[in-house]
Amino acid sequence: MPEDSLIDRILEPGALTAAFQPVCEARDGALRTHYLEALIRGPRGTSVEAPNVLFEYARRKNRAAEVDRACVHAVLGAATALPRHVHIGLNIHAATLALDPEFLNVLGDAATACRIEPERLVVEIVEHAPPWDVSAFRNGVAGLRAIGVRVALDDIGLGHSNYMMILECRPDYFKIDRYFVHDSAHDFYRRAVLASVAQLARPFGARVVAEGVETAADLRTAREAGISLFQGWLLSGAHPARHFEDTAFIVDE
Repeated sequence: MPEDSLIDRILEPGALTAAFQPVCEARDGALRTHYLEALIRGPRGTSVEAPNVLFEYARRKNRAAEVDRACVHAVLGAATALPRHVHIGLNIHAATLALDPEFLNVLGDAATACRIEPERLVVEIVEHAPPWDVSAFRNGVAGLRAIGVRVALDDIGLGHSNYMMILECRPDYFKIDRYFVHDSAHDFYRRAVLASVAQLARPFGARVVAEGVETAADLRTAREAGISLFQGWLLSGAHPARHFEDTAFIVDE
């Protein structure tokens, strides 16, 4: 498929699909769903079906903001099938918040159309290629908070999810990248990083999510580091919204 046609295909209504993976909370001796992160897939059968390829392609074509808008519609449309009390995480590029002045309106209008209260949303901020306007980004984050959206900073510890981004986002959730979680049970230095992020989050009043939990040993190690939210294939894969119709949810007020 020619590249110009491919970006048009991505942006067609219904071309992007969303599945949901739980972020689980340790409470009362059990792990239960705290919120569901939406995971996007590109148009089926195309070269951009895998999400990492999709978003890299969108960045390379300078169309990331348009693809983020399309993702909002795909995620919130799919989320209408979820129980009405569950919170929903969706990934948005920091550059979109900084450079797309209409994005907050797009998000708000889509939430209204889908009858999803903004207070149910957790925007997971990702970024791979700054620089962008830091002041505009800060205003974008403030705009999210003004309508009741909570903020997570994704992939902490890698790339541009660094201390500067932590200060600019003041996130409600620190999502520590799977690189530091994997095999942490057998790696003193990974354990030190987990503990340091858990300690760093406390003054912000934030929760830490350990991503990429794939073994019981790594789950136990993350808990011992002071982390109480977990995500990964050990706990659950990604599923269509209908899979969660009868799932027990815990949502902090």
